[in-house]
Parts: sequence; structure tokens; C-alpha cells
Amino acid sequence: MAEFFLQLNPVTQALAATLFTYGVTAAGASLVFFTKTVNPKLMDSTLGFAAGVMIAASFWSLLSPGIEMAASLGHIPWLTATIGFMGGGIFMRVTDKFLPHLHPGLSREKSEGIKTSWQRSTLLVLAITLHNIPEGMAVGVAFGAVAAHLPSATMGGAIALAIGIGIQNFPEGTAVSMPLRREGMSKRKSFFMGQASGMVEPVAGVAGALFVLHMQNILPYALCFAAGAMIFVVVEELIPESQKTPGHIDIVTLATMLGFTVMMILDVALG
Repeated sequence: MAEFFLQLNPVTQALAATLFTYGVTAAGASLVFFTKTVNPKLMDSTLGFAAGVMIAASFWSLLSPGIEMAASLGHIPWLTATIGFMGGGIFMRVTDKFLPHLHPGLSREKSEGIKTSWQRSTLLVLAITLHNIPEGMAVGVAFGAVAAHLPSATMGGAIALAIGIGIQNFPEGTAVSMPLRREGMSKRKSFFMGQASGMVEPVAGVAGALFVLHMQNILPYALCFAAGAMIFVVVEELIPESQKTPGHIDIVTLATMLGFTVMMILDVALG
């Protein structure tokens, strides 16, 4: 199986990897078939774990290779990293400002972006979809970087990134489907809405891989851009969401550190 995967072209590899990350989102959403509630401490801890995974992935899988690639291509490494990283954050800020969405746990009146009459369930899905765009893009860019044959990009590192993002997608699927189930939506529809939030990842992954394959000179910028977008999501949403319930912030913080450690191990060991 591993040899077959390695023989695929980078775009197909990115598609396969992001289908995996989407599948984990769907697995998280499938919890609605078994229960209506998840222990708040457990839910917050898994969100904290996801934040730690994304922070580690942003550095080891994206920012650091981007800086090394910039140097190898004759760019000014710190300038390339700054432009790409801040560009990713600004892109997410603009998207966050205009795309209608609602973060889990909030009332319909607290939706963000342009005001619409869309249903609360649709706004919840859009909130997680917003998170998944940079995640899918990061995986696609990572596999595209391997195809560029630059020393700092490895197949093991790209696979580690896909595994890490897949792990942290599980609580994101649950975060959409579970509130809808508690509000009385059917199990099937709650699951459908939860897994729908991950559908954007294969699209973003293929787009990211295609983009860097045809414009390899800006690959370092693309890697740093994906890192900036992911850090924006972590700081703007995942960490505040994971620590909103008083009483177990220390446990959630340790879960965040554990997520960082797991992703660090995956990336260093495989990359």
C-alpha cells in the first residue's frame, strides 16, 4: 500500500491524504449515532489537543521547511517567511470578517461575518469549514513541495502533516454535529452537517498541490502562508473555545501541550 501511494502523482497524493482528513472529520461527527452529549472536560481537552497539533504542524511541517526552501532558492528567508506567514493570517482575517459563520456554543445572534438569514446549522458548518480551508491547503502544499525535490520537503513529513491534521479533525466534526443533535435535529442530519464541514479539505488540498506544482518559485511563500492561516485559526478560535469553561483550564493546557508533542514526534520521526 505504501509503495502504491508513493507511485501516485502529487495531486493524487494530496487528494488521497485530504480524503483521509475528511474521513476523520466524518468519524468525529458520527458520535451523534451513539450519544447526545460529550463530557465538557473531554470536549475542551480534545479541542486543546487539536490546537497543539496545529501549532506544531505550522512550524515543523510548514514554516521551517518554507524558510529552508527560501534560502535554497536564493530568497531572503526572514522576508519570505514574514510575507507568507502574515499573508496567511490576513487572508483568514478577511475571510472571517465577511463569510457568515457561527462558532459552536454560541447563539444565532452572535454569528460573525455578513449578516444573513441562514439557519444556525448552516452557520455552524461554515465556521468549521473556514478552519478546514487552510488545513486542506497545507496538506496539498506539503505534497507539492515534495514533488519539487527540495531537501527540506520529505514524503514522511507530508504524511505526518496529513496524519496530524486528521487527528485534530475528529473533535471538529463532533463540535458541529453534537450541538445540533442536542437541539433536536435527527441523528442522520446532525451527522450530515458535521461531516459536510470537512468536504472542503480535498478541494483545498488538490488546489494547493496544483498551485505549487505550476508555480514552484513561490512555494516557500505558500508554505509560510498555510502556517499563518493555521495559527490564526488556533489563536482566534481553538484555544479560546477549549478554555471557555472554567475549572479545568490546566487540564486543557496540558492537552494542548500533548497535541503539540504528538505532532512534533510524528514530524521529526517521519520527516
